[in-house]
Amino acid sequence: MKDIDITDINDLNKLRSAPRLNKQQSEIILNQLENIVYKTDWVTIGVMSPSLIKGIDAVRKIEIKFNFNKMECISLPSSDGPIFLKANQKTREIHARIEHGLGEGILISCHNDDNSLTAKTVGPFPLDFFNQNQ
Repeated sequence: MKDIDITDINDLNKLRSAPRLNKQQSEIILNQLENIVYKTDWVTIGVMSPSLIKGIDAVRKIEIKFNFNKMECISLPSSDGPIFLKANQKTREIHARIEHGLGEGILISCHNDDNSLTAKTVGPFPLDFFNQNQ
């Protein structure tokens, strides 16, 4: 899929790794994401990153963007390498592990306290998506 083919947040769901997005695409997708996030009770954030530092930085930018309380790093890998990180807004916990063979990007799952409502996962967003959209 070429960058130009991405016109809707749901286009990202087909991808293994986050695409490069131009300014217009980023603005459209951010607007759609805000509409989803602000209608949910809490989110989980999955980050596939080449390093722990970049993964945690991505979570911190999301916390700022959506005015979430800062989450605490609970379990982190003791060695360097590509990571999968999961941040849970409800528990305020971040867990990460070394994981090879993943794509790269951010997945956001939106949850509701009402269990009859289905969680919605969107992404992957580029690791720097929330840097430019503060």
